[in-house]
Amino acid sequence: MTETAASLIHPGWFAAIAILLWATSLLPEYLTALLFFAAVAVFRAAPPEVLFSGFQSDAFWLVLGGFVIGTAIRKVGLADRIAGLLAGRLSGSWFTMVAGVVVLTYALAFVMPSNMGRIALLMPIILALADRAGLTEGSPGRSALALAVGFGTYELSASILPANVPNLVMTGAAERAYGAHFDYMSYLLLHAPVLGILKGALLVGCLAWMFPASPLPIERQNGSPRLTAAEWRLSIILLVTLALWMTDSWHGIRPAWVGLVSACLCLLPRIGFLAGEEFAAGVNVRTCIYLAGILGLAAVVAWSGLGSAIGDKLIPALPLDPARPAADFASLIGLASLLNFVVTANGVPAVFTPLAASLAEHTELSLPSVLMSQVFAYATPLLPYQAAPIVVAAGMAKVPTSAAVKVCLVVGVVSFVVLGPLYFLWFRALGWIG
Repeated sequence: MTETAASLIHPGWFAAIAILLWATSLLPEYLTALLFFAAVAVFRAAPPEVLFSGFQSDAFWLVLGGFVIGTAIRKVGLADRIAGLLAGRLSGSWFTMVAGVVVLTYALAFVMPSNMGRIALLMPIILALADRAGLTEGSPGRSALALAVGFGTYELSASILPANVPNLVMTGAAERAYGAHFDYMSYLLLHAPVLGILKGALLVGCLAWMFPASPLPIERQNGSPRLTAAEWRLSIILLVTLALWMTDSWHGIRPAWVGLVSACLCLLPRIGFLAGEEFAAGVNVRTCIYLAGILGLAAVVAWSGLGSAIGDKLIPALPLDPARPAADFASLIGLASLLNFVVTANGVPAVFTPLAASLAEHTELSLPSVLMSQVFAYATPLLPYQAAPIVVAAGMAKVPTSAAVKVCLVVGVVSFVVLGPLYFLWFRALGWIG
């Protein structure tokens, strides 16, 4: 094929087809990513350094490191030990049990970056807890605990920079398009009060109210085996990793490279915990390729100017007025929420981020503020299919789809009506919106 013929095909067509396939799940997500890479490369619709930039991003390596760390946590039994110690403390009342599960999902997000890994780890433990509390399969209480795992794991983790795939897509796309970087602590301070603490309280209240139950009391375990040498080593690695993540603005080492070093330590002979076969089984290559595809798509959209072109069409339809920052902020969240219906949560940052520069120009909000506004939207799905971890959690526990839909709608509507304004006020209090 000649260079001239190849140049007739705009990369936007490939991006649109990839987004459609991801939204409809007509093909596995990793296969869509590979087909996108192949099509753009064969037709020379974008330079290779742009197309494959996802493999160079922090986000890709942070996810890869997270899989290794999560596999090590499961193998040595450290997470099972922690959850077992907490189990007896979660059964004081129905509200206490639901709140305990939600808090546990949030706490694990600080040390275990993978959403799917946390769900795979927690779900069997929480279902066993439900059995001991007399919450049988199909009961409302059992469904509530399972949904607490799914919603708590996905929605609350959006407030922690390395703990959520859409966060990584957003930061990776912002890095490639604008050279923008966000440090761990400033991100946490901006999002945790509303999307972590208040959203968690809302989730607990909704689940306890929508699925009333009377669990049986669970006796606490007296004593437990001492920590093994492997558990001690991994505990030290995790504590140092978390400390370095939280202080990255001081030492300048990016979270991705901290996670990568920790993953290497987990793989080293004698010091580490995983053999080659366990590494191959623990690292979800499908998800890594999918993430690289999403980041590559975002980079291609930004490079081709397609983001600006879409913005020129969409932005005039939005009620944007620099004199009304609250309305502008609501419009940004509304735009990202509409995108969530089409491209799902992982795809929202890939489409929204290239529009951020144009949106910032029309609203006179800073570029970082515009970029951060989308977090509220993709952290608040209105239907389960928009967030894969919620679907996975409901499927593992055999929760009816109707129950997951109801929780999505109730939590989503209350979040937009009540938490949305508080989110804006918090941005303003911290100086992100002047």
